[in-house]
Amino acid sequence: MTDARVKPTQLAGEREAWQRLHEVMRRLTPELADEPGYFEEGWTAKDAVAHLGTWMAEGAQVLRQVAAGTYREGELDVDAANERFLAAMRDIPLETVHLQAASARNELLRAWRELPEVTPAAAYWVRKAGPDHLMEHLPRLEEWLDELQSR
Repeated sequence: MTDARVKPTQLAGEREAWQRLHEVMRRLTPELADEPGYFEEGWTAKDAVAHLGTWMAEGAQVLRQVAAGTYREGELDVDAANERFLAAMRDIPLETVHLQAASARNELLRAWRELPEVTPAAAYWVRKAGPDHLMEHLPRLEEWLDELQSR
């Protein structure tokens, strides 16, 4: 019998999801990246990549709070955070958005590896910020990029 608190060193599906996101980022040009339509609300492909990157960064921060015993469930208003992240990243150049996403991924993985155990909060946040979140957005992001490139 295995201890439920023992965590795998790798996040299931993380590498594959990251490779898919990285391929999208490789295909994005500044012109394509700023074309609204990823979401009906006017998000661009760059906004979507920035969204994923900011949530990976947020996830890393929360995992560190979990590890330190300072995390308090329900303190973060997810909708307000989405609005704040979008506003903060909207005018950031595409190259910087790419770098931020890569850095945030590294920090999320580092925070995951440093967790002493997987608590329910840690499991929730790694899903919210990690591969599950990428897989939630990647199909539409890939589809949107295909649409843009076929024009």
